[in-house]
Amino acid sequence: MRANQTISKHRVADHGEVFTALREVNAMLDLVKPETERIDSRFLEPACGDGNFLVEILRRKLAVVKSRYRKNSDDYERYAVIAVSSVYGVELLPDNAHKCRERLFKIFDSEYTENCQKTANDETREAVRYILRQNIICGDTLTMKDQRGNPIIFSEWAAINGYLIKRRDYVFKELVEQESGDQMINNDIGQTAFIPKEILNFPPIHYRKVQQYERKANQIIQHR
Repeated sequence: MRANQTISKHRVADHGEVFTALREVNAMLDLVKPETERIDSRFLEPACGDGNFLVEILRRKLAVVKSRYRKNSDDYERYAVIAVSSVYGVELLPDNAHKCRERLFKIFDSEYTENCQKTANDETREAVRYILRQNIICGDTLTMKDQRGNPIIFSEWAAINGYLIKRRDYVFKELVEQESGDQMINNDIGQTAFIPKEILNFPPIHYRKVQQYERKANQIIQHR
């Protein structure tokens, strides 16, 4: 983590960019410590900067993966990918968004290489890079649009049947505003729950091959 909490006065004035110090990051995360130690618990940082919060969340998750699965490289790899897939961020500045992805990848790759050694492979590394490109969005949380002016879309990654993973895409604005009445249901104890409506639904695929979703996504969009 950087020593300074700012890069320049210009960026502070223009964008209010001030990075949270490590001590404060960990103090805040300790308030929800059980969730940070759940491998598949999802976290979204709406102004993630270059990733101070997300980096520490991923470190905690990977520490749990290591403590549980270090003796089995296949299980370690699978759960490490699940841990990465659970962290999300939106960042206004493109350089910060890129740095955030790179920092998260380096943490994953370092732990992955150390724990899996000879079984560590580039296909899994590319899958993780692809997931991070979908999860860390360059955009504006206030307008809920990405840097191209399109609605921010997030992918949900759900692990199923061992080594398979399923992707569903949702519009960020709908997740936040919960506007559609037909998406509200009552559960068996009378509570109202929000069921978001997916815009894209992909068939399950091996977690090492999630990058193949890119081609499928483009094909679906072209035929809509």
